[in-house]
Amino acid sequence: MKSKRNLILFLLALLILSACSEDKKENPGRPNILFIMADDHAYQAISAYSDKLLKTPNIDRIANEGMLFTNACVTNSICAPSRATILTGKHTHINGKIDNGMPFDTTQVTFPQLFQKAGYQTAMYGKLHFGNNPKGVDDFMILPGQGYYINPKFITPKGDTTITGYVTDIITDLTIEWLDKKRDKDKPFMMMYLHKAPHRPWWPSPEKFKAFTKKTFPEPETLFDDYSNRGSAARTAEMNLLHHLRYGHDSKIRPQTIAEMGGVSPDVPPVMWDGIDGFTGPYGRANAEQKALYDPVIDSINLWFKNNWPTMSDVEKMRWKYQRYMQDYLGSISSVDDNVGRVLDYLDESGLAENTMVVYTSDQGFYLGEHGWFDKRFIYDESFKTPLMIRWPNQITPGMTNDEMVQNLDFAQTFLEAARINAPEDMQGESLMPLLKNDRASWNRDAVYYHYYEYPAVHMVKRHYGIVTKEFKLVHFYYDVDEWELYDRLNDPQEMKNVYEEAEYAGVVKELKTQLAELRVKYKDSQALDQKYIEMTGME
Repeated sequence: MKSKRNLILFLLALLILSACSEDKKENPGRPNILFIMADDHAYQAISAYSDKLLKTPNIDRIANEGMLFTNACVTNSICAPSRATILTGKHTHINGKIDNGMPFDTTQVTFPQLFQKAGYQTAMYGKLHFGNNPKGVDDFMILPGQGYYINPKFITPKGDTTITGYVTDIITDLTIEWLDKKRDKDKPFMMMYLHKAPHRPWWPSPEKFKAFTKKTFPEPETLFDDYSNRGSAARTAEMNLLHHLRYGHDSKIRPQTIAEMGGVSPDVPPVMWDGIDGFTGPYGRANAEQKALYDPVIDSINLWFKNNWPTMSDVEKMRWKYQRYMQDYLGSISSVDDNVGRVLDYLDESGLAENTMVVYTSDQGFYLGEHGWFDKRFIYDESFKTPLMIRWPNQITPGMTNDEMVQNLDFAQTFLEAARINAPEDMQGESLMPLLKNDRASWNRDAVYYHYYEYPAVHMVKRHYGIVTKEFKLVHFYYDVDEWELYDRLNDPQEMKNVYEEAEYAGVVKELKTQLAELRVKYKDSQALDQKYIEMTGME
């Protein structure tokens, strides 16, 4: 009888231990957060969205093992403002960083500060793009300003340093080293792993440069868009591949080659990064050994350019520029994908993957020849939408796709809720946790708000704000023009026709204008703030 009772007690103990083990698996301690962000990485250049241009198997792993968002977007499609929104969970008119030149309001609380206060170990490696002393991080190595592709400088708590090599590889080396050797392994971590690539001037590693200059990429259907059926903003923007993509800056054309030809059209100075043009900057930082790896390909491009450019038609020039753009841009992304794979492998091999939320995104989208454009800034889809995928084992069902309207405004509150940290009441986003748990019934947003300020400035994209739903996009260009545009996103996904004046959309316009006014009140934006920006910048 006693042995039978002991057997029953033993079996009960096994059941309790099993239940505790299962509970530990389903409800682990506070998760680690690994936030991966590239710069200007278009969703069109991630094969989880489309493999038309490029295969990105490592970035795709995050989507395949987690959730892929197909309607993720930004509040202001430009680098530093986007990053400020991510850090604060607030629109740029609230955090102060409305454009790349205006100062960030340093009294704002950032989500890394809240993680640090809650006992997380925090770190930031890579490109921040504003400020030299990131708030709320225990350790950092950040690129000054835009940073360099070759032999980059880094700002660190112990002073500046320069590291020999290719920036994408170096940022990854530093990140893995921190995860493996520098962090306190008794604490959960929040790590920001931030790539410079594929920001201009697009400069692939030597092996990618050699490989990708041999590739040809399909042209977008709208490469030769004439901007008819749109307003003046599209027609006057200065981001056309033929007319505004400058030689020597974006096309690996040596300045001396241009000089030998007596100059080429467009006869405009290259955009300067830290006082030097885009060709001289990366190439000039290379040592003799590094230059020797680039020279054969650069010399072949320059010889072809010198022999063929003078006799080419504008159509041929446009197509050549598009291919050169894609070769450099996609070659840069290929290195990002390789290095994301290295980090994911480390998480798997170290056992960290099981309790780590991994996020991949970009600071905004980018034009890859659509509408004949490069760059970003517009509310139009290619720059407005941004890639977003999140992997979280035991919490997110693998392979899920979500089409809800989510924004970079939502990241801070999502990470805080995942870590069970209370978010400040003045944050303006919505936690994505209901969507990550596939609880769409608890998600009630059906429209997002957008506001772009930087004009007049590089690329000359007019100031505008707007409202976007899954079905429609209503935009107001309000500075030096007063123009409205409406796009039917379902029937005109390429946004080729403004239907604002069409009678059949009158009801849609009326409803969206009401919702837009409500959003401007909700997010504390207004015409008064638009005027304040004009006064602050002196741009009348």
